[in-house]
Amino acid sequence: MNAQLRYLVVLAAMAATPAWGQIPDFSGVWAHPSWPSFEPPLTGPGPVRNRSRLRTGESNGNQLVGDYTNPILKPHAAEVVKKHGEISLAGVTYPTPANQCWPQPVPYIFWTIGIQLLQEPNRITILYSNPDHEVRHVRLNEPHPAQVTPSWYGDSVGHYEGDTLVIDTVGVKIGRPFAMADIFGTPYTQALHVVERYRLLDYEAAKAAQERGQKENRLLPFNDSGMDVDPTYRGGGLQLEFTVEDEGVFTMPWSAVMTYRRARGEWPEFVCAENIREYYYNKNSEVPTADKPDF
Repeated sequence: MNAQLRYLVVLAAMAATPAWGQIPDFSGVWAHPSWPSFEPPLTGPGPVRNRSRLRTGESNGNQLVGDYTNPILKPHAAEVVKKHGEISLAGVTYPTPANQCWPQPVPYIFWTIGIQLLQEPNRITILYSNPDHEVRHVRLNEPHPAQVTPSWYGDSVGHYEGDTLVIDTVGVKIGRPFAMADIFGTPYTQALHVVERYRLLDYEAAKAAQERGQKENRLLPFNDSGMDVDPTYRGGGLQLEFTVEDEGVFTMPWSAVMTYRRARGEWPEFVCAENIREYYYNKNSEVPTADKPDF
């Protein structure tokens, strides 16, 4: 979609935005306690999946080997994914923004186990629990600027379409360490465009969607962080459906899903950079550092 058409779409959506008192309430802590990648859509082109599987059929989170034969990938992108998989097959953990404690770009960051959406009339703030409490800011009912300044998470603008929050993101920074669209090392270019759609599901629909997703991704064991599903909660869930397009990397747009349910615990404390020694490399992670003060 070109910039002019995208601008017109955003303006039309702004005109249809419901009143503040009519918008859905996404508050609270939501958990997606499975690993390591996005859930495939019910139909249509989906994300890169893990070729390494457990005996039970789920993705093997301890060995990340992206399916470089996925038809969404252009040849050069498929080669990048293949090389990352070869590193993993050799028994080495390749660096990613998550394990190196760097900001995770959109859509990579959607894997995060816990999220919160803070809603205000003119903006949405999205908090991500892993690995280091990252924060995105989404302006509501505004178009993208004519000249977008690339940033860690890109320029995100949103609006409500009935019971759905729609977020449009462009301008994700490419000149940065560990620039990848997913955990399998899939690259992206300055043409990356991501559209997120958040909506609430009733209890049965959320439970069924999360169980379906766990056929792809292994359910993480109970842990003391509180970032697992509250088994006593009978309320609804939160589902994110997103679409990704990037003519520099992908042959076609593709979609994926992330289904969240109410978390058992409170917002946890994760501090990525406090444990930076990589036992598999016997070196420190390449966490962001500075050799001079900022002021």
